[in-house]
Amino acid sequence: MIELEYSLVIEATKDPDYFGFYSPDLEGFTGVGHSIEDCLYKAKWGMKEHVELLKEQGLAVPPKKQNPTITIQNEEMVGTSSL
Repeated sequence: MIELEYSLVIEATKDPDYFGFYSPDLEGFTGVGHSIEDCLYKAKWGMKEHVELLKEQGLAVPPKKQNPTITIQNEEMVGTSSL
């Protein structure tokens, strides 16, 4: 079982040695890993640290997701068109 408290999006990049990840539920939370498993590991601990920083700074902490999702996709190319 994957124990995440928030949803996660993992994106394959043009560089086969790196994947990017972010949580659509936690504004400002992003990271990079060398594999999908690396991203999951980093996200698990990174989300906990991110939430602690939000609390320390007196910022709002989003509620934990009942059923968080993990999406694995190709990197979204912003500002490009398919001609």
